Amino acid sequence: MKQVFVRTKNVKKFVSLMETLKNLPPNIPKLALVYGSHGLGKTKTLIWWATKNDAIYIRANNDMTQNGLLKEIVLELNQRPYHAMQDNLDLIIGQLRFNPKIIIVDEIDYLFSKNAIEILRDIHDNSGTLIVLSGMGNVNTKIARYKHFEDRIYKKLKFEPYNESDIEDILNQITDLFFAPDAIKYLATRTNQFRKIVQTLDQLEKQAETNGVAEITENIIKGIITNERQNINLMPKIEKKYA
Repeated sequence: MKQVFVRTKNVKKFVSLMETLKNLPPNIPKLALVYGSHGLGKTKTLIWWATKNDAIYIRANNDMTQNGLLKEIVLELNQRPYHAMQDNLDLIIGQLRFNPKIIIVDEIDYLFSKNAIEILRDIHDNSGTLIVLSGMGNVNTKIARYKHFEDRIYKKLKFEPYNESDIEDILNQITDLFFAPDAIKYLATRTNQFRKIVQTLDQLEKQAETNGVAEITENIIKGIITNERQNINLMPKIEKKYA
């Protein structure tokens, strides 16, 4: 399996969103929301983009308070956090005004129980920094309860489940195995999670190498998906074919 970052349609839409946000005039609010079901590559996409663009990436957790979130941002700014929340907020705003950085906050679903989400509005309003929020599929509904917050969101991007074309694109980027059309179609009906695709592909590659199979068919994938937990070799040993 090739160790590459797969640029799915969702990834391409995210890259386009970020380019749009970076080019907005100063007087336009620069908050964005990325959401969708688990397993669609949101976190990997955010980390990949943040790394390439020297952005701040924060992953929220269940115990995170407003000051806890501030301290994480302070650390990402290579500064030492204060004990007092207001001091940390002032430090962040000062740093971002002097050296602007994009902030990406993942798993924001955790930030609603203690209203930690509110502190991000303060950072945005006082520094003008671009902030991207990311969460699960229902976070769009949660954030709608904070009208003064939602009004500042310039755009929302939903990561959509993979269709047959997406699955084919993913396979073309990460493996040299040849998949018959019926195999791609069947795989698209059985999983919409990237990690599940990778797990299945790992089994397929191992068994294809063991049995000398050059073309993956629907029946082969059925056997893998049905029996992968049992680690049973169900791939028929046949004469090699070449496309």
